[in-house]
Amino acid sequence: MRRFVTYIIIFLVSLSLIIAWMPLKDTTCNAEPFLTSKTPKFQVHATKVVVEPWFGEHHVYAIFMVPDKYKEAPFFILTVKHVGSFCEKPFGNSQYYDDVLAEPGTHLIRDYIRTRLALRLIFQGLYFQLNDKYNWSLTYPADNSAKVNN
Repeated sequence: MRRFVTYIIIFLVSLSLIIAWMPLKDTTCNAEPFLTSKTPKFQVHATKVVVEPWFGEHHVYAIFMVPDKYKEAPFFILTVKHVGSFCEKPFGNSQYYDDVLAEPGTHLIRDYIRTRLALRLIFQGLYFQLNDKYNWSLTYPADNSAKVNN
């Protein structure tokens, strides 16, 4: 029995070390030039955040309520404070996700971060920061169609 407990402890320590040293950024996109540029941007914070990585893949995400005029945006940047920024392409929207109903003139987007990244952050003590909806945001290029030509 002692040997079994020793193997379990070694396994858990090994798993923790592997998660701790995994790379945080696995995107090929560099969002910083867009975020620091002077171009007009539209930013929206999360309406709801779900952080349940123990249920497996796709259980760490935020739901955003975005105006309908951004449905056809070519890209957006997901930013999670203490984690980083990730370039994304619009991939679907809905009027209802997880007890959140879109207001008129808006749609909902659910965007994820990797489960292994979430586990690493939780092991580093950042669970409450990750679970705070004000730490999640989507940044879009501003809608230029609203400009009036003189």
